[in-house]
Amino acid sequence: MIPLRSRAVTRSEKLPRAFFARNTLTVARELIGMHLLHDDGRKLRVGRIVETEAYLGPHDLAAHSSRGRTARTEVMFGPPGRAYVYFIYGVWYCLNVVTGAPGVPHAVLLRALEPLAGISERTSGPGLLCRAMRIDRRLNGVDLAGDVLWLERPRGRLQLVRIARSPRIGVDYAGEWAQRPWRFFDRASTYVSGARRARANSAAIAAGGK
Repeated sequence: MIPLRSRAVTRSEKLPRAFFARNTLTVARELIGMHLLHDDGRKLRVGRIVETEAYLGPHDLAAHSSRGRTARTEVMFGPPGRAYVYFIYGVWYCLNVVTGAPGVPHAVLLRALEPLAGISERTSGPGLLCRAMRIDRRLNGVDLAGDVLWLERPRGRLQLVRIARSPRIGVDYAGEWAQRPWRFFDRASTYVSGARRARANSAAIAAGGK
């Protein structure tokens, strides 16, 4: 666990905007093992990212941006390194990281975290992740290089991670796009989302190709 009171966060540890302004599949893969932090002014919450999904709109029919540029998806068309937070099923918030070039509506959904500090609730699944991290629509559009919600590299030597990939979860409506292996996860983590992890593990392929 990371001691909250003594933990100094320096800007040099934060992921720079250039990290997000790259190929979305590369970003989705390389976010595995990075840390997500939320400082709400009262408490700092920290988790290690163990599962992501890439969405490459507007052609990707699983992406919200496939429906065009709307008030809801406007953030996805903006500069990379912003948070896209949406609300689903009248219950859950989900956090995405905007990626790629401005005007290209790509994003990476953060699906699961390993709790490191300040988190006492479940984090296996995008809705549970946001609830545990106290993330809601008030953070939609926030700059992920700021001091409220941000991502950073772990301190010290990076942990070696065996990354696997599989089709994304819950996008069967997207036709052939539903079969794209654009879900990435830490094969060794017990925090990867739900019972679906076993199915994904058995079908996962090496994380090298597209």
